[in-house]
Amino acid sequence: MSRSTVEQSSRSNTRHLTVPQGVALYVGAVLGTGLLVLPSLAAKAAGPASLVAFLVLVLVSAPVAATFGALAGRHPDAGGPATFALRAFGPKTSAVTGWWFYFGTLAGMPAASAFGATYVTELVGGGRTMTMALAAVLVLIAIGVNLFGVHLSGRVQVVLTGFLTVLLVGAVVLAAPKADTANLQPFAPHGLAGITTAISLLVWSFVGWETVTHLAPDFRNPKKDMPLATGISILIIGVLYLAVGGMTILVLGPRAGETQAPLAAMLGEGLGTSVRVMAAVIAVVVTFGVLNVFVASMAKLGAALGRDGALPRWLAKGSRAGDVPRRSLLVVTVGTAISFLVAILTGFELEQALRAENACLIAIYLVAMAAGVRLLPSGGKQRWLAVIAVVLVFGVLVLAGWYLLFAAALALGALVYLKFSNRAGVTEPRSSETDARRS
Repeated sequence: MSRSTVEQSSRSNTRHLTVPQGVALYVGAVLGTGLLVLPSLAAKAAGPASLVAFLVLVLVSAPVAATFGALAGRHPDAGGPATFALRAFGPKTSAVTGWWFYFGTLAGMPAASAFGATYVTELVGGGRTMTMALAAVLVLIAIGVNLFGVHLSGRVQVVLTGFLTVLLVGAVVLAAPKADTANLQPFAPHGLAGITTAISLLVWSFVGWETVTHLAPDFRNPKKDMPLATGISILIIGVLYLAVGGMTILVLGPRAGETQAPLAAMLGEGLGTSVRVMAAVIAVVVTFGVLNVFVASMAKLGAALGRDGALPRWLAKGSRAGDVPRRSLLVVTVGTAISFLVAILTGFELEQALRAENACLIAIYLVAMAAGVRLLPSGGKQRWLAVIAVVLVFGVLVLAGWYLLFAAALALGALVYLKFSNRAGVTEPRSSETDARRS
């Protein structure tokens, strides 16, 4: 092998995502902003019984995450769940699945970015205007980082996720002396209805497993690295969610459902109100970490949808491993700006925007799990986990209620686009391995 070939290979290897970066991306996407606000919303809905909602979703997320990891390892492509749907069910289902993530996430960007901004406005004031302005800035920074490629955003994510883990462990340890089991009574003040509402809200805390699948081609060995990164992430996320959710109830009691920033309140119990400054700063960093992952995934997905015919061909540039999908990033930027404008004009309601996006994400999960049943090897453990995941996700989907109308509207849009774009007969996407052989 010539020296130039060796140097070229070395440069190519440095562009791959590693397993630790994969874990950081997963933890950042799944564990991020949800813990900043959602324990409060869940406690308001179900009281201490919100812990049951946390436990249910931890148990549901394990087979779901494992199935995503297995599918991404076997079918690495920027399309993620849309690619799984294409291989299992054809272009129409693929287009609908892609639209659910691409446009559903765009619609939810104001809500996602406002999580951390809420901490700042609770600390310094400024109200809704300050929250929306800071949220918009965070999105723009995330877009800027991703202009340099997913490999830079992966390195940034390792730092951000380490910061988040230290924060959560520190919050639990510092607040533990203030824990009081008397705060567990009454356990379920709003009955079963409160628990189901809490589950529907906390779904946001457990979505994100699909985001890293869009980046699977950028791993050195997706078939090995994706399941490994997923398994490590399931363990870390499950433990941290149950610890933080439980401590929030035990320490804050009835106040858990009243504060807009429960993590800051819990830290305040451990070290005093001055900690709120630190909590606000870290909340912004955590929110940025989540946005970093979602922007990277959306941009890659947009390029894949353009390549496969579910969006205009102009977007296709950047769908291959290592490429930067700048055109798709431009659409993400414009779409996010429109979402913020709509949120400002209509009156921004965090809970409603969150549940509408959740409905799309749960629908994606159901399609992806069903694809797993068809695509994963028959008779093996992965296939059985996919079957279990289908049943569990369907149960959660029912809880979305009328918010599924938003997902239905996007599905109709995708089908209408395919009908009038004359591109419904697309071929399956090439895998990263095929790209490599052809290059």
